[in-house]
Amino acid sequence: MLPQIAILKGAALDLLFPKRCVGCGREGSYICPNCLRTSKRFFPPLCPLCGKPQINGVLCQDCVSWNARVDGIRSPFHFEGVIREAIHQLKYKQLSSISIQLSHLLHEYLITYPLPADVLVAVPLHPKKLQERGFNQSALLARELGKLSGLPLVDECLIRKRFTPPQARTNSVNERWENVIGTFACRSNELANRKVLLIDDVATSGATLNACAKALKSSGVISVWGLVLAREI
Repeated sequence: MLPQIAILKGAALDLLFPKRCVGCGREGSYICPNCLRTSKRFFPPLCPLCGKPQINGVLCQDCVSWNARVDGIRSPFHFEGVIREAIHQLKYKQLSSISIQLSHLLHEYLITYPLPADVLVAVPLHPKKLQERGFNQSALLARELGKLSGLPLVDECLIRKRFTPPQARTNSVNERWENVIGTFACRSNELANRKVLLIDDVATSGATLNACAKALKSSGVISVWGLVLAREI
C-alpha cells in the first residue's frame, strides 16, 4: 500500500501547491516544454575531453596540454536561463523535488549519447556543507538517474576530505584547480575495475570532476566520465 499512499500524497500536494515553471511561472511542471525547448544545448562536434563545442570534434586548445584524469565531461545544457534557475532552486531554495525532472533530462541525454558506465557516483559534499543544506543535490540527481537507467549508485566510497570554498566563489580557473587539490579520497577499493559515471549539477573548469577522477582511479577504477546537467562556457 505504501506506493499508492505516496502517489496519493503527491497528488494532494500537487493540488495544494501545483508545480510552476521556474522560468515563466506556467503551471504544470518545474520546467515547461516551451522553456525547455528554448534552452541552449550542447551538440556535436565537441571536444572529446571537456565536451565544449569544437570544430571537427578534435581536442580544443585548452585540453591539448591538460593532463586530465577524467576521461571526458559531457553535459546536455549550457548553464544559463531556465536551467540555471532550476539548479539554483534545487541547491539554494531546497526545491529537492525538481531533481526528478532534471534527472529525466540527464537520462534522455544518456540514451542519445551513451557513456561507458558500470556504476554511478555522485560528487560528494563535505559533511559541514551537507548539514547546512540538508541534502547533496548531486546525489539526488544520481539516485533518480539510477532508477531510470538501471545503473547502481555507490554513494559511500568517494568522500570529500576537507571543507573548501564553493568553486563559484573563486576568482580564476587557477584558483578553482588549487581549491580542490587533495580534497577527495576513496574509503575503499570497492570500485576497482569498474567504469564510473560521475554525476554533478554544474561544471565550470572541470577541476572538481578531475579531482574526483584522480581519487577514484587511485583506488583502481578503470574509467571515469563526468556527466553534469549544465556547464559554463
